[in-house]
Amino acid sequence: MDFNGTWKIYSEENLEEFLKVMGAPEMMLKMRKEMKPVIVIEQNGKDFTFTMKTPVCSRAHSFTIGKETEFTTMDGRKFKCTVREENGKLISEAEKFTSVREIQGDDMVETITAGSVTFTSRSKRV
Repeated sequence: MDFNGTWKIYSEENLEEFLKVMGAPEMMLKMRKEMKPVIVIEQNGKDFTFTMKTPVCSRAHSFTIGKETEFTTMDGRKFKCTVREENGKLISEAEKFTSVREIQGDDMVETITAGSVTFTSRSKRV
């Protein structure tokens, strides 16, 4: 599994519905709909650093596979999550959602399910 690199999001499905279910502020909804973030992933064995960059701000998270970590959303809310690797996929489980990130051909695809809403993000390595 090689997630290392810089990834540019080119497609998002159900973003607004997902952000609403997650309780994102209205301002965040409007702002996020207008931009496609760049994600920089640095992987060193089981240690990862994910940095999401937008024109407004950047947010970096570091985690180790199998260890609970505290993350902070773009609007400053905190949550705990454990990321595991399964069949080449990174699976994150938190109280309000489950995320599956995988490489499909040349794309990185992230599918996040929160309640009855599924958000899908597709990125290309740049």
